[in-house]
Amino acid sequence: MSSESRSSGPVVVLIGPPGAGKSTVGAVLAQRLGVPLHDTDAGVETAQGRTISDIFVQDGEEAFRALERAEVQRALTEETGVVALGGGAVMQEPSAQALREGGHAVAFLDVSISDASSRVGFDASRPLLLVNPRASWTRLMNARRATYEELAGLHVSTGGRTPEEIADEVVAWLQG
Repeated sequence: MSSESRSSGPVVVLIGPPGAGKSTVGAVLAQRLGVPLHDTDAGVETAQGRTISDIFVQDGEEAFRALERAEVQRALTEETGVVALGGGAVMQEPSAQALREGGHAVAFLDVSISDASSRVGFDASRPLLLVNPRASWTRLMNARRATYEELAGLHVSTGGRTPEEIADEVVAWLQG
């Protein structure tokens, strides 16, 4: 995807499930491209002064999703580097629509449950995965896969690959 066909805003937006490596690959990508990395989950946490888990427990999922939606909209218009979206952000229609209509370069980082499990450990920091983490992750991924695939211009399988190898593929696509 050439930069001439892209709108203003982020150089690339990374989407995918928990454990796909969006933050890790995003950091490598940002360094290679010489741009900042913005993780929308971290943006919500910073703005709220508390963790996503705490927001879920104290205010509920609906409140978190409203904060997430606002942060995604802000990031897609104001950030100029690599933007990593939270795993469920694209399931909110306003966020999906912004990706569809914004001309953004979107890369779907795909991962198997075994790789995701070894990367994130399915601990208490993942509120939607607290009860039966493997089954919950599989259910989430089954519900989200079609949306990830529809929104992405690039589908990258991350299994068994280093963040550097994944970043290489994304950079090659962006420069193609």
